[in-house]
Amino acid sequence: MLKRIAWKRILYVFAWLVSIGGLVTLMSFIEGKKSHLKFKDIKVIIPGTAGFIDRNEVNRIIQNHSGLIIGKYFHEVNLHELESEFKRNSYIRDAKVYADMDGTVHIMVMQSDPLLRIITLTNQDFYIDRFGNKLPTSKDYTPHVLVANGYIMENYTKKEDSLRTKVVRDLYKTALYVEKDSLWRDQFEQLYVNAQRDIEIVPRVGNQKIILGDADSLEVRLRNLKAFYKRAMPVVGWNAYKTINIKYTNQIICERNLADSAWIVASGK
Repeated sequence: MLKRIAWKRILYVFAWLVSIGGLVTLMSFIEGKKSHLKFKDIKVIIPGTAGFIDRNEVNRIIQNHSGLIIGKYFHEVNLHELESEFKRNSYIRDAKVYADMDGTVHIMVMQSDPLLRIITLTNQDFYIDRFGNKLPTSKDYTPHVLVANGYIMENYTKKEDSLRTKVVRDLYKTALYVEKDSLWRDQFEQLYVNAQRDIEIVPRVGNQKIILGDADSLEVRLRNLKAFYKRAMPVVGWNAYKTINIKYTNQIICERNLADSAWIVASGK
């Protein structure tokens, strides 16, 4: 019994040694072949629609880092460093760069996806993407996203800059929630931070000011607002209220539009 088990172990180890030896031989063969291969083509994939990065920008990054790749030997271009160069771009969330044995360089660039545009009190302008990262603005591309301005005191200095203030973190949470709801995505035109650091929502339909406050219990408050929209607004009219305050959970406080009220009374006579 012991001899049979010992033979099994020996055969197992032998099989592993043969496999490792074969792998090393294969890798040596591939590396040897690579040393004689030249780059013949570049294929670029940029998933999604139009954005900050296009083929011209990809070509510019390649040119600045590696010069003309086509015609060079594989060992003359460090594709790992080229991939890192792509990732250093503020508008690129991730990138993959590799070459196949036919001499084609494959480049896949995943762009950052802006969610919210911030305009601070000092007129500094930047974007926040879906992952909460700050992005600089671009003179070549302006995405159609929700805009927030007002009493926002936050600076943007570099790609890895985090969201520092509670107001901006709340604005990001609000924009993230709005983007997932088709009604709010169509209805909310702008976010504004007032002097009391309360977030106000500027709607597309209606002249009222919606006071959100912060992003705490956001789902509950916007669910209540949606119910109010469906039940009350069709009855009183979209311009009946000057302000709709939903900053207190499970409570909606409305301030009547005096001009509109006077018109309603007069027209009833």
